[in-house]
Amino acid sequence: VQLQASGGGLVQAGGSLRLSCGASRPSSSTGDMAWFRQAPGKEREFVAFVNLGGGTTYYADSVKGRFTISREPNKNTAYLQMNNLKPEDTAVYHCAARRIGSSNDPRGYRYWGAGTLVTVSS
Repeated sequence: VQLQASGGGLVQAGGSLRLSCGASRPSSSTGDMAWFRQAPGKEREFVAFVNLGGGTTYYADSVKGRFTISREPNKNTAYLQMNNLKPEDTAVYHCAARRIGSSNDPRGYRYWGAGTLVTVSS
């Protein structure tokens, strides 16, 4: 399964962006999906999770209430709507698929996309 993340860019604090993650295979192959992010000099951290059916979601405390994860199984695509962005949200955002372990652990996913850069200016 190949994943392609898009939608990143430069935005001012308080602004919004919508990230997309397209998968090369149907949702039956991608399984549960998640977004992680990695800022320069920091470890990759969990952002949000959505299960195969789209009915179960989890969020990191730092983004809860501001970010929303969703998916469209028929389009093999997951989204991350990011509102009220803050400078500390600046990072490369990666989508992950096919959970094989813990939902909030990078080691818990089999497939990864290359990432898309989000830069939030103050």
